[in-house]
Amino acid sequence: MIKRLENKISLITGAGQGIGKAIAMAFAREGSDVIICDLNLKMAKEVASQIESLGQRSLAVKVDVSNARQVERMEEQVLKVFHHVDILVNNAGISKIVPFVETTEELWDKILDVNLKGTFLVCRAFVPQMIERKTGKIINMSSKSGKIANAWFAAYCASKFGVIGLTQSLALDLAPYGINVNAICPGIVFTPHWDDLMKDYAKKRGLKVHQVKDYLTGKIPLGRAQTPEDVARMAVFLASHDADYMTGQAINVTCGQEMR
Repeated sequence: MIKRLENKISLITGAGQGIGKAIAMAFAREGSDVIICDLNLKMAKEVASQIESLGQRSLAVKVDVSNARQVERMEEQVLKVFHHVDILVNNAGISKIVPFVETTEELWDKILDVNLKGTFLVCRAFVPQMIERKTGKIINMSSKSGKIANAWFAAYCASKFGVIGLTQSLALDLAPYGINVNAICPGIVFTPHWDDLMKDYAKKRGLKVHQVKDYLTGKIPLGRAQTPEDVARMAVFLASHDADYMTGQAINVTCGQEMR
């Protein structure tokens, strides 16, 4: 079987669980060595161990992507072991469901710092070696909320709209160096990330917490909940040579919820 990412080195942020973990495992199955970056080092190490069980090299790194110094230390650690990164996936992200009038400056800054500034900082760290090698694939995780806004989601929407703008600008900056930059816009994926959102979403819609999953799934045109693996398959495509002629795109993986 042909492995589409054979002999590649990938770095994925927020890869300790959820979508990031699914992408890491999919990349490994396609032949890539994978660097697992996450705030939770224990989870990162567990995923790295699973990567190694597939016969690929891996490295677990603890990092807060919103902290420039920590990103710099991550870069030093990664390049010391692997020397370069072929594929960069900016997946780390946070969100909070809260009415705009209850959105504090602290919450606004935290969400923008992780989702948008974090993407900028990690790209800034690894783009120079991609430019030097005149090759690379960058995949930034936006959201359907980066295409169309949702109430009670102001900071998150602003950050994910920003990720698309950053993706498009980077794509133009880096095209002369043979570097592809694209974004993925997932829909509703019930990862552990949603465990902290259920209560707030129930409040927003006047639902019981146990009703939220069925309510949200009922809004999906294809009629089923989206999985992390649905997103991972798109990430594999964008990271592979199959997507060499694509750059600056923000691709919906939403089961039909968003079509622009």
